[in-house]
Amino acid sequence: MTRIATSLWPVPVTATAIAAATGAWLAWTPVAGADTTEPGTIADLVERTSPAVVTILSTQEEDDQVTGMPEGSPFGPGSPFEEFFRQFGLPQMPGGPQAPEPHPGPRGVGLGSGFVIEDDGYIVTNNHVVDDAESVKVRLSDDREFSAEVIGTDPQTDLALIRIDATGLPELSLGDSDALRVGEDVIAVGNPFGLGGTVTRGIVSAMARDINAGPYVDFIQTDAAINRGNSGGPLLNLEGEVIGVNSAIYSPNGGSVGVGFAIPSNTVQNVIDQLRDDGSVERGWLGVQIQQVSPEIAAAIGLDDPHGALVADVVDDGPSAGKLETGDVIVSFDGKRVESSRELPKLVSAVDPDTEVKIEVLRNGGDTTVSMKLGRLDETRTASAETGNGHEEGKASVKLGATLAALTPAARDQLGLEADAEGVVITSLDGQGLAADAGLAVGDVILQVGTEAVKTPHDVDAAIDAAKTDAVLLQIEREGSKIFVGVRLA
Repeated sequence: MTRIATSLWPVPVTATAIAAATGAWLAWTPVAGADTTEPGTIADLVERTSPAVVTILSTQEEDDQVTGMPEGSPFGPGSPFEEFFRQFGLPQMPGGPQAPEPHPGPRGVGLGSGFVIEDDGYIVTNNHVVDDAESVKVRLSDDREFSAEVIGTDPQTDLALIRIDATGLPELSLGDSDALRVGEDVIAVGNPFGLGGTVTRGIVSAMARDINAGPYVDFIQTDAAINRGNSGGPLLNLEGEVIGVNSAIYSPNGGSVGVGFAIPSNTVQNVIDQLRDDGSVERGWLGVQIQQVSPEIAAAIGLDDPHGALVADVVDDGPSAGKLETGDVIVSFDGKRVESSRELPKLVSAVDPDTEVKIEVLRNGGDTTVSMKLGRLDETRTASAETGNGHEEGKASVKLGATLAALTPAARDQLGLEADAEGVVITSLDGQGLAADAGLAVGDVILQVGTEAVKTPHDVDAAIDAAKTDAVLLQIEREGSKIFVGVRLA
């Protein structure tokens, strides 16, 4: 049996040391902002807010329906979110805070939570709680039950707005999730395991958590116990404001292990306002493919620190056509600094389509401001291409540590490229070379080195020789998408 040492004291411990430590402990006083909650404060808060939290029962059309997330949702089967949970060892896909679990009866019945956002019957919950439901019912804290109408859903953020025919209901208000700090006390309220109204307490464990659930949500992570049935319930601060909607957990066993995720209230506010007014959510569209500015790319383009979003490609018929260029680094959007590529989709989607915006970009070493009108995001827009690795024998590039070949008709066809596409394809890599270190792969097509378009392996080496920096920027095409890669030469 393995023994685990549990002593926190170094040995040997003298009486003098113990006395000194005890004196220090007795002299300790709470720092400003520390949790000094008065006895009964939490109970008063719960008593005030709990009546606005509801139980949601959704009846599904099929007998074997489960309380999981539907296909097509960014949180459901086949989504990156499913892979996130699989990577962490879940035996089956969770439906937000609930792992799929069949329910007996003629139809599947899903259980979730929600909260009243307006006293005339508007209720916020998760999309996966009500999506594809044949009927939705709401049970209030006083056991009254109402049929509910689904006003609108947004699968991209896993939010939904429903309404019941009732007035004068207790309601909750949304707080400012941007003002949250890691370590703040929070309270989760909901209906775990169908037990009824349940309250758990914890702290904000992390902010802006990316769990690969799409580009429009950075989650609040909390250790407040969240279990099956908490989906759609509120995460409250100690002022009684909703600062998040509980949506998902990491769990190897289907129960809470102290890692829960909530949609921030500022995201909720924007989505719910649109669902109430229009029944759907419209998002602005820039019409570009972007990527993160890595330290290597920053060095290649002369940025002192990696920030912004690098434009890898511009959609031909998109709103950015003729305005933005490949190689531009977007450093500010509509007056807001862009720290990383992940921030840009959220900034753009928060602006209404057809709105005129100003975008600051770094282009060819100088600052440029571009004015343009946003388009309307079509969620079905996708880009894909077949790729293959069989190419004619190429020429070794000692500088890159790769074998390069000019594009042939057969290579273009195999890579899914246009018949007139130009560039140089990587046919093999030295695992210890600069290209491999930079993340280049066999099948990548080099389009540019620096600002120079390349058509032959000789063009690549010549452009690298002409580089005056310790790093060079390559534009490549990979599986139908154009991206930039920075290669350090030193």
